[in-house]
Amino acid sequence: SKVLNDQGEKEPTGLDVLSRPAEEFENDPQLEVMWAMKAYEHAEIYFNILCSVDPRSLRLTPKDDKIYSTFRQEFPDLDVRILVEDELKSVEGKKKWREFCEQFKEEVEDYSFGTLIRTDVSEDYSEKNSILVTRIQFFAIEIARNREGY
Repeated sequence: SKVLNDQGEKEPTGLDVLSRPAEEFENDPQLEVMWAMKAYEHAEIYFNILCSVDPRSLRLTPKDDKIYSTFRQEFPDLDVRILVEDELKSVEGKKKWREFCEQFKEEVEDYSFGTLIRTDVSEDYSEKNSILVTRIQFFAIEIARNREGY
């Protein structure tokens, strides 16, 4: 069935829209600002908690033990002190991380939400020292940082 607009032209239906290339769409700037504010708020809260307790005893989720052991099995040599964005976001890196992340799809709420993480553990959150990762990547790296004494 066709959906026509006021000028009698065919309007795209839900299926039409889904079959179009992503490049045809733009992000709503207001939505991006709201998301950035939410991500920054999350980062600020986390950093305040980090500064007020011994990070080694901090639990971020009920699944911390599983997240940490799975992370270190799959990424035994990843240096969590200073993250290299290209290593996380290269084609090979994305594939490996996607497989890791999908393991927690049913176990960690909002596992795929965008979350800011510090690239250098010794510095505060800042525009220069933050990158966007998924929530489960954030948990895995921060749990490792906390347990490994960074």
